[in-house]
Amino acid sequence: MAEMGGPSLYPRFSADRIKTALKDTPVVLLIGPRQAGKSTLVQQFSRGDDRTYLTLDDQNVLLSAQRDPEGLLSSRQRLTIDEIQRAPDLLLTIKKSVDQDRRPGRFLLTGSADILTLPTVSESLAGRMEIISLLPLSHAEIAAAPPSFLKLAFEGRLPEISTGDGGTSIRESVLTGGYPEILTRTDPERRMRWAKSYLDALFSRDVGEISGIEKHETLSRLFRLVVSRSGQIPNFTQWGGTLGLNDKTTKRYVFLLEQLFLVHRLEPWQTNLSSRILKSPKIYALDSGLQSLVTGLTREKLDRDRSLYGSLLETFVVSEIKKQSEWYSESLFLSHYRDKEHNEVDLLCEDRSGRIVAIEIKASMTVTPADLRGIKKLREILGERLVLALVLHEGTRTLPLGDNIFTAPVSILWGKGV
Repeated sequence: MAEMGGPSLYPRFSADRIKTALKDTPVVLLIGPRQAGKSTLVQQFSRGDDRTYLTLDDQNVLLSAQRDPEGLLSSRQRLTIDEIQRAPDLLLTIKKSVDQDRRPGRFLLTGSADILTLPTVSESLAGRMEIISLLPLSHAEIAAAPPSFLKLAFEGRLPEISTGDGGTSIRESVLTGGYPEILTRTDPERRMRWAKSYLDALFSRDVGEISGIEKHETLSRLFRLVVSRSGQIPNFTQWGGTLGLNDKTTKRYVFLLEQLFLVHRLEPWQTNLSSRILKSPKIYALDSGLQSLVTGLTREKLDRDRSLYGSLLETFVVSEIKKQSEWYSESLFLSHYRDKEHNEVDLLCEDRSGRIVAIEIKASMTVTPADLRGIKKLREILGERLVLALVLHEGTRTLPLGDNIFTAPVSILWGKGV
C-alpha cells in the first residue's frame, strides 16, 4: 500500500524540520501513519540532488534489504528509504555504516510503525538519528496558514480569528479529519470505502510484519471499540472481555494500535504539589475523520444527537495541538488533568520551564460555571505557572473570565498572530 507520490496539494510544516536536520544529523527518520503523506514529502528531497529514493514496498528492494543489506547501502552515498519498518534489521546495517561515516544527511528514512519499539531492533540509532513525526494534515496545513496559537499562548496572548469560522464549518473539519485521501473525496460512501480498504490493508499486512499476530479481525474489532471510546481512560479488562481477550492481551493489542499510529495515549499530568491527582492515561483516536468513519458518525446523526459529538471534537482538538506541538520551537509535554474530586482538564501543554497552557473542550455554543471547575483547581495548584487557560467551544466569540482564563471558539487554534 504505497503512498501517493504526486505533488502535495498542501504545505507540510514539518518540511523545514527535515531540511534542517539533514544538515547536521546522519540519519533522519520521519514517522507517522500510512497515507499521511510521508512518501510525497520525502520524495521532494530526492529531486535535483544525488539522493537515491528506494521504497521497501517494492518487493525487489525489500528482498535486497533482507538478503544483502550491506550491498544495498554500499554503492549509494545518500539514500531515502521509505517504509523502513518492513525491514527493521536494516537499521543495524545503517548504524554500522554511520559509525564509519558520520556525514550529515546520509539517510532519510520513513516508517509507518514506531520501529524503535519493535522487538527485532536490538539497538537504536540514539545520538545518530533525529525523529520527526508526520501526522495526517492539520487544519492549519489545509488552510495553508502556519499557526501561531502555541507561541502566543505561552506569552499569555491569543491570536485573532475569523468571526465567520463557527460551528458548522468546524463540524465539517472534525468529521473530515486530516488524511489527504479523505479530503479528496466528498462522497461519504467513497470515504467509507477508502477507510475500509485502508484498515484492511493495515491489519492484514502491517500487523503481521511488526508483531506476528494473526488475529487480524480481533484487532480490527478492538480498534473500533477503542475509537468509539476515544478520550476515555482505558478499561482493559472490560474492553478485552467484550472480545474474549484477557487483560494482558488487550494491553498488548492496544499498544500495537499505537505502534501503527491509529491511536495515541495522553499521559496524566503528574506533580508533587497534590496527592489527589489520578495517574491513568487517556486513549485517543489519532484522527477524528477516521474515527467518524469507523463509528458511523455523520452530520445527520450529529444533528439528531449532539451528545455523540463531544468525543469527536475532543479527538480533533487534541490531535490538532499534537500536530502543532511538532512545529513549536521547543519540546512540549502534553497531558491531561484529573483528580479524585472529579475535577478535569482535557489538555495541558507544558514547556521545559514548567509553564502550562490548559485547554478544556466543550461541544456546545455556551460555557457554564461547571466547565471551569478543573481550570480553577489547576489555578490553585499552579499559580503563575498557569500562563493561559481556555474553554474551547463551537461559538464565534472570545470572552475573558479573569485570571487569564478565556472562553474561545475552536477556530482560535489556527488564528493569526497579533
